Amino acid sequence: MDHDTILSKVPAVTLTFWIIKILATTLGETGGDTVSMTMNLGYLAATAIFLAALAVLVVLQIAAKKFHPFLYWATIIASTTAGTTMADFADRSLGIGYPGGSLLLFALVMASLAIWYRTEGTVSVATVNTPRVEAFYWITITFSQTLGTALGDWAADSGLGYGGGALVFGAALAVIAALYFRSSVSHVLLFWAAFILTRPLGATVGDCFDNPVAQGGLNISRPLATAILAAIILVLIVALPQRAGEHPKSAAAA
Repeated sequence: MDHDTILSKVPAVTLTFWIIKILATTLGETGGDTVSMTMNLGYLAATAIFLAALAVLVVLQIAAKKFHPFLYWATIIASTTAGTTMADFADRSLGIGYPGGSLLLFALVMASLAIWYRTEGTVSVATVNTPRVEAFYWITITFSQTLGTALGDWAADSGLGYGGGALVFGAALAVIAALYFRSSVSHVLLFWAAFILTRPLGATVGDCFDNPVAQGGLNISRPLATAILAAIILVLIVALPQRAGEHPKSAAAA
């Protein structure tokens, strides 16, 4: 590592990061639905379970002295499963509906980013290496995961279906990738846009797993789909080592 840089507590944003992120968000959909629907615990109980797990993992993540891939991705998966059940609880149990839930959660994401920026002067994930910044990071992550679930369900329910929704969100991510490489648009802005949109992509793909073949699904049970996705993520974490993100010391001192 360059002596003029500081390592963050989250992975560098690479292709490997995005592959595992999409798989993790898909697992979040199948895993959340497994507990709330297949196990019939309901959205509220499932949300309590996943939020408790998320709280423990965030504490461990903040307490860690450096980036640990397994701990980081376990925390991401906890946030995305909690996001699945929280969005379903708000949209279905509380009757807010997909449009209302999406708008509320979008406002929460924007508020979290605004407060983070006002406090730290940046919302770049490369600067996530202090407890305060990590707290902002995980709050924003959890809101964005929940928003993504609501957006995915809204798109599928609006007539696109799960396959159509996946194509729409996949196309949007392709546009963001093109802007990243071909334009001067802020990479920090594009990161958060992509991070949010990978969640509804994962939600629509995840719901395709247990849909009947006649409806364009794979007719794979939620628990089996969850186990398959978890195994793939584990293999990728082991096979494709990730490095921590880094940023200049001068930025940290500013």
